[in-house]
Amino acid sequence: MGNVITALKERLDSRFPNALACKAEFKEVTLEVAPDDIKSVCTALRDEPEFAFEELIDLCGVDYLAFGDVEWETIGATGTGFSRGVERLPDGTAAYKLEGENATSRRFAVAYQLLSVKNNLRLRVKAYLPSEEPLIDSVVDIWTSANWYEREAFDLYGIMFRSHPDLRRILTDYGFIGHPFRKDFPLIGQVEMRYDPEKQRVVYEPVSIEPRTLVPKVKRADHRYIRTATEGEQ
Repeated sequence: MGNVITALKERLDSRFPNALACKAEFKEVTLEVAPDDIKSVCTALRDEPEFAFEELIDLCGVDYLAFGDVEWETIGATGTGFSRGVERLPDGTAAYKLEGENATSRRFAVAYQLLSVKNNLRLRVKAYLPSEEPLIDSVVDIWTSANWYEREAFDLYGIMFRSHPDLRRILTDYGFIGHPFRKDFPLIGQVEMRYDPEKQRVVYEPVSIEPRTLVPKVKRADHRYIRTATEGEQ
């Protein structure tokens, strides 16, 4: 498998010298390209025999807001009691953090998972998009399976796909405001809906759910938190 992965990376490096990056890690190959090049690169990956990626297995959006920087946001929970999913250096700083221009120009990404049945190969293609206007060309005319995947990425992340034949919401309601998978979207949402028997229709109202911490409580075993038998009798 290692030789196959290495050979694929070498062919990609040779065929796409203008690609932003090509990495072979964890038995996977990831090709990063500029958004403006996505159509030409994907067409070549599908049509050229040495690649022949005839199937798009998946397409998804990613939001890298505060990537590698903030911990899980909790109320009153310790910062070291349990794993927080952020890899830190010995001095406590984040190992991976988007700063400066990268924080805005690479906030969003679109990841394409490709499969070549003919060559028994898999490849991930990735393109980063800015936070202000996350726009990229549609690949529906290359792989028809991208249709609903792109609609999902638009619905959940607000990523727009140029020349998509029917770019509209697919999972949320037609009147939904915002994009729920963005990291700055409130967990409790913005509005709630119910059926009003007097108006005989569904109405939208400001959300009434109170924010709550959705993480495990940290249980401690020192003397400050253990009740003695005497205390229990009082």
